[in-house]
Amino acid sequence: MEVAKNLFCGVVCFCLIVTNAVEVSHDGRAIKIDGKRRLLMSGAIHHPRSTPQMWPDLIQKAKEGGLDAIETYVFWNAHEPVRGVYDFSGRNDLARFLKTIQEAGLYSVLRIGPYVCAEWDFGGIPVWVHNLPGVEIRTNNSVFMNEMQNFTTLIVDMLKKEKLFASQGGSIILAQIENEYGNVMSDYGDAGKAYINWCATMADSLHIGVPWVMCKQADAPQPMINTCNGWYCDDFTPNNPNSPKMWTENWVGWFKNWGGKDPHRTAEDIAYAVARFVQTGGTFQNYYMYHGGTNFGRTAGGPYITTSYDYDAPLDEYGNIAQPKWGHLKELHRVLKSMEESITNGNISETDFGNSVKATVFATNESSSCFLSNSNNTTDVTITFRGKNHIVPAWSVSLLPDCQNEEYNTAKVNVQTSLMVKEKNKAEDEPIALKWVWIPENIDDALLGKVNVTADTLIDQKNAANDASDYLWYITRLDLKHDDPILSDNISLRINGTGHVIHAFVNGEHIGSHWATYGINNDQFETKINLKHGKNVISLLSVTVGLQNYGGHYDKWPTGLVGPIELVSVKDDETIIKDLSSHKWLYKVGFQGWDNKLFNEDSLNASIKWESKELPINRMLTWYKTTFKPPLGSDPVVVDLQGLGKGYAWVNGQNLGRIWPSYNVDEDGCSNDPCDYRGQYDNKKCLSNCGQPTQRWYHVPRSFLQDDVNTLVLFEEIGGNPSLVNFQTVVVGTACANAYENKTLELSCQGRQISAIKFASFGDPQGVCGAFTKSSCESQKNILSLVQNACVGRKTCSISVSNKTFGPTNCGNKAKRLAVEAVCSSPQVDDVNTSSVSEEIGGNPTSVKSQTVDAGSACGFASENGTLQLSCFGDPISAIKFASFGDPHGACGSFTKGSCGSRKNVLSLVQTACVGNKTCSVRVTDKTFGPTNCGNKIKKLAVEAIC
Repeated sequence: MEVAKNLFCGVVCFCLIVTNAVEVSHDGRAIKIDGKRRLLMSGAIHHPRSTPQMWPDLIQKAKEGGLDAIETYVFWNAHEPVRGVYDFSGRNDLARFLKTIQEAGLYSVLRIGPYVCAEWDFGGIPVWVHNLPGVEIRTNNSVFMNEMQNFTTLIVDMLKKEKLFASQGGSIILAQIENEYGNVMSDYGDAGKAYINWCATMADSLHIGVPWVMCKQADAPQPMINTCNGWYCDDFTPNNPNSPKMWTENWVGWFKNWGGKDPHRTAEDIAYAVARFVQTGGTFQNYYMYHGGTNFGRTAGGPYITTSYDYDAPLDEYGNIAQPKWGHLKELHRVLKSMEESITNGNISETDFGNSVKATVFATNESSSCFLSNSNNTTDVTITFRGKNHIVPAWSVSLLPDCQNEEYNTAKVNVQTSLMVKEKNKAEDEPIALKWVWIPENIDDALLGKVNVTADTLIDQKNAANDASDYLWYITRLDLKHDDPILSDNISLRINGTGHVIHAFVNGEHIGSHWATYGINNDQFETKINLKHGKNVISLLSVTVGLQNYGGHYDKWPTGLVGPIELVSVKDDETIIKDLSSHKWLYKVGFQGWDNKLFNEDSLNASIKWESKELPINRMLTWYKTTFKPPLGSDPVVVDLQGLGKGYAWVNGQNLGRIWPSYNVDEDGCSNDPCDYRGQYDNKKCLSNCGQPTQRWYHVPRSFLQDDVNTLVLFEEIGGNPSLVNFQTVVVGTACANAYENKTLELSCQGRQISAIKFASFGDPQGVCGAFTKSSCESQKNILSLVQNACVGRKTCSISVSNKTFGPTNCGNKAKRLAVEAVCSSPQVDDVNTSSVSEEIGGNPTSVKSQTVDAGSACGFASENGTLQLSCFGDPISAIKFASFGDPHGACGSFTKGSCGSRKNVLSLVQTACVGNKTCSVRVTDKTFGPTNCGNKIKKLAVEAIC
């Protein structure tokens, strides 16, 4: 009987597994799921670049954005930092990430690599692999291939055990082996060809039950599907008629390097690229990145890749929806999904109208769907197609699901633009400067040469440090006799390095520092020094800023001080050079502070005493520590490190990544003109942030924070001033929308409240968010008032854009649209009817307390029984951004509500009195604003107006 029960249970369990399993296959047209061809939209979210607490929200936003799948790499050096020692915890919990995707009802695309590039440290390959005897990476080398197979098999077996492949009922529908090897394969000759064939055979032998892909590998062996990466892939053709046209990396923006400008790729251009790809037969595409995230710790590669990996993605570094990119692509996905059946199964026909204008029809027996594309980057065209005229703007694609009516055009953005702002920490009623303690890093051993690790040559930093630290000391001693020819009054130290960072010390004195720029892989530093008779110690601190992650034989590119290192002495007309490269060198990895884990409260050495007096500034190699309360709410948190030089930051022991706020971007190369989406994009187009710090703000995930007191530790490498450091939240400050006639304009402050409408115009308004100008053919109705009534006080609002709503215009045949700019702020109490008390506000001022006018804002602050007066000095008051009666705190631009106040809607009352007027006065009384719960406190009214 017991045997029968067990047998029955086993059969039932087996049936459940089979029932949940999904068959993933493909033909030359598309990936097929359970035999049905699919048009699949995917987006990259790399699990180690966000936190497990962020994953559900990121994935849900991706789903709401119209994605079918989430793609991630597998980062070998994150999961096996030491040979045979594995880490699948926290941000490295790959299985948990994939399960979270499945729980959201999405598919997964797993790019195992295990070389990944990804602007990740050493391309994801562990440095210990590079240091194995006899190894050559990414070629036909048995040492490397054994390690690669071991790790790949480990990953596959682990995920099979968790039943995460679609063939087992899991979410993984595709896997990738290797990565962009076709770009560098010629550097490896026949060994490269043998290696890529081995990769295919090895991967296929793992029997994962879903297709394998190889990206940028034109000669990918069967059954691998070769795929495209790039800005555009409409011209891509697979190498096999049974392989579908797939795009594994649609670059939605670009990464940043230290000293580099902020890149931007427009929503219009990305949408154009996707629509053209589908129009030309593509049926799978993956946004790289959909959420870029953060290079925490020492994970950034390059070298010189920033800690932020925002990538100008649809979800920003912190997880906020980046509009209009997210919304414009969401609409594209919605319309493409409505055309999926005809796109994947219909007969395809194309009409070429000339001048890069084409029409493509996907026709089945039941229906037809059409694309009209204009790839000319300057000229709009009118196409007569199937008896109707269609205007197709330059560099755009129109989607006609019924082949008659345009449902979507890639150049017509009908969703809002959100401008994010950073607000100061409101955790305390009256924020004060952070209180710091500090301690110098002890480098005496390095400066005195008291180090035991020696070699008679210069050693590559990858070999000497084994990636245990960015920091490696190269130390040598010189015993110079009185008559040594190198001694003179004009001696220089000349160091040939690899373009990262060098700090040079001679006889304990810092004599100079040097760093190169992104893309400079060999660099020279020369500085004057003083040497003495007898013993001298030269101590050189070499600092890596991320290891090389891309290129043929990239693992062999030297790192650290490769030499020669020379003393150059000039006596009269004679130059004497003394090469120190073959001297005896001593090596020391890292710092005592790191060894003692000064950044980790749980591991502090009790004997280490932090100083609290005379906070040093601009001091090299110094540790700083402070405590802070977490910002209120749930908005993403950043720490503003303006004033610091270079180093690292930790919050509660969590490494935020490399910091370098002192590294400014060049002044030249940016434009204030709106970015023109038309024409081929590359990463030198539409740049911004010239003359500013490359990265000033650093992400502090909410999961890093404790509810009460938190600790911030900074390691300052080159010298800075921590007194300006503060914590902020990232929120929507302004929301703009620009919707065409017969569409619906939707505004959202992403959880905040629409507190004011700064601009509204219907007709042909011009400009961009923050710089709109009114239409030349506007309706006679008060557009601003109509939009205010619909939106102010709400978190979201939607408006039908039509003549019925806003009245007729004299725009003629121009395409009419509504442009709106809204101000977002924290929600305010709203429980009264303002009209009954509006007569209490107004009149002449009798006791103005104060007003501040700053950058388009006017602020007033008046005590009870006084009169607050506001003036924009000739300009009308367009909106009230903040108003509070009780005990508000702060200064203009950073007011916060107090602990007590009236229950009336103070914001609305002040809006009624002031908006539209050049000046206004408000009597500050309980009669005006209602009683408060402030007790004996002196009550005040604080107002911030926009001019």
